[in-house]
Amino acid sequence: MVSDEDEFVVGKLGVWSEPTEFEVTRERTIAYARATNDEIKPHLAGDFAPPVFAVVPPFTQLAAVTMEVVPPHLMLRVVHGEQDIRIHRPIVGGDVLRSRGKVVGIHGKSSGVVVTSLIETRDGARALVNEQYFAGFFRGGNWPHEAGEPFPTHELDAALRDQEPVAVGANRYDADQTHRYAEASGDPMPIHTDEDFAKAMGFPGIIVHGLCTMAMASQAVIAHACPDAPERLRRIAVRFSTPGRPGQEITTRLWDTGPGTVAFETENAEGAVLIKDGLAEIGDRS
Repeated sequence: MVSDEDEFVVGKLGVWSEPTEFEVTRERTIAYARATNDEIKPHLAGDFAPPVFAVVPPFTQLAAVTMEVVPPHLMLRVVHGEQDIRIHRPIVGGDVLRSRGKVVGIHGKSSGVVVTSLIETRDGARALVNEQYFAGFFRGGNWPHEAGEPFPTHELDAALRDQEPVAVGANRYDADQTHRYAEASGDPMPIHTDEDFAKAMGFPGIIVHGLCTMAMASQAVIAHACPDAPERLRRIAVRFSTPGRPGQEITTRLWDTGPGTVAFETENAEGAVLIKDGLAEIGDRS
């Protein structure tokens, strides 16, 4: 029987996992670019991976670390709340990467519980390749407490929404988008590929991976802020608001907010916001 208050394992906060290893191939980075409808030439050529490919090497590690603190009955109730990727250098084919992670925060909300995890990925020389924060929202969880760190802030100034964007990017989810993304990313969650399961979880049907939407938004950021040097994208952070559905057209609106910073949000043709509070940081040309 489930108690009125769920049991989250606070003792796991701040405890690094053992590292896992992932060998990157050029073919895998190209497959990810194709699965996200990426037309950026260095990505399609396999010169280096798209920025959101950073989630692929530690994906299994990230899931395992996060679920260690979660009651078993809530594990399938997870939706992706936020993602924040800090890029120290692009991933390239031939990299042998080692990733480790830890849960850094557990925060009860009115309709569920947010678990924030941090993953760091290093190369064979132990140099940091990227760091990323993941927020999993466990719908229906009841834990009226707060422990550890909240997710890093990246809120968009609400006044920007009333201003004309400096650029707009357009994309479209293909009918088979979620199946292609699941294969290329290694994310097998059935809410993205099984219509009946998605409905059983309370969704109207199959939903698009939030990270696929994030990858598409990153393409709009690059096209606006660093089209000649995509590797200059050094940080991209988003809040996932509404899931996309296969076949939808999506639009990303962008605003320059300072030297090397861009705010953005993504919505579908019906006006539903899919990504809120998008923040990108662009590094100097090397």
